Amino acid sequence: MKNKGLVINSFCAWDGETFVLNILGQPSAKQDAIGKVKGKQLKISVTAAPVGGRATDHMVRFLTKEFGVAANDIEVVFGRFNVNKQLRIKAPKNLPSVINKHLSQEAR
Repeated sequence: MKNKGLVINSFCAWDGETFVLNILGQPSAKQDAIGKVKGKQLKISVTAAPVGGRATDHMVRFLTKEFGVAANDIEVVFGRFNVNKQLRIKAPKNLPSVINKHLSQEAR
């Protein structure tokens, strides 16, 4: 049975040791970047073109550095060929500042 993804009330959530992230992807951007929160998604731009899932593959490689994990620690739950994605990141060592800021505000 294929995993349809975790329904979360924000753009991100913890599922045990795994960090779940809803993404609004922007392929063919000028630079790889983590943007702002758009509703229940985090905008992530990548330079790769959206051809055959290459933009998603590039995004995963970009996010390995941002989260301090290996590529096989990031699972694309859905959206490999779509701008709307959900990723599961196993035991991230780092969290980008926009995520840290959101989680600290949520904890208040």
